[in-house]
Amino acid sequence: MASTTKHQQLQATDPLTALITERGIEDWSELIEYTRKLPYGRNQNREDFSLVLTEGKGTCSSKHSFLKKVADLNGIDNVKLILGMYRMNQVNTPKIGTTISEGGLAFIPEAHCYLKLNNRRVDITTSDSNIENLTADILEEIEIEPEQVNTFKVEYHKNFLRKWLAENDIDMSFDTLWELREQCIRNLERK
Repeated sequence: MASTTKHQQLQATDPLTALITERGIEDWSELIEYTRKLPYGRNQNREDFSLVLTEGKGTCSSKHSFLKKVADLNGIDNVKLILGMYRMNQVNTPKIGTTISEGGLAFIPEAHCYLKLNNRRVDITTSDSNIENLTADILEEIEIEPEQVNTFKVEYHKNFLRKWLAENDIDMSFDTLWELREQCIRNLERK
């Protein structure tokens, strides 16, 4: 992160920023570290960015969209929310276990959100996330807005998977593939 954004104070008066500063978090870098340390887990409602704080957990989508929203509200520049499709496998995402290989596949295209801070990829999904572990397996990237992590991200991912199944002549139904993917996510949520 460039020094221009690293220690930028959170000074907006909106309810989301107020929720952050009530927790004693005063600047952008503190917020990133606080969010990174929260456990991985799905929130009750993808559209409510505050749940990352109030539920004390988040996924790649909720944590990164939360941070992008706060950056926008506080005028922090050079922060982009990225939706990347990558080849998820047990090497680059070890916590999924052998679910994919047991399903007869080498990988599943997975939608993963992260930030670009001053054009540098940053993944704060968990305290040990390292975007470098995924970089070689990224198939495509698009910039999205925080509000798009709900319906848009899911539909984009499902359409990508349907196209991938057809283009690669994979003898598996979409529903079976999606269930494999869901099992991988459940594996990631385990402590």
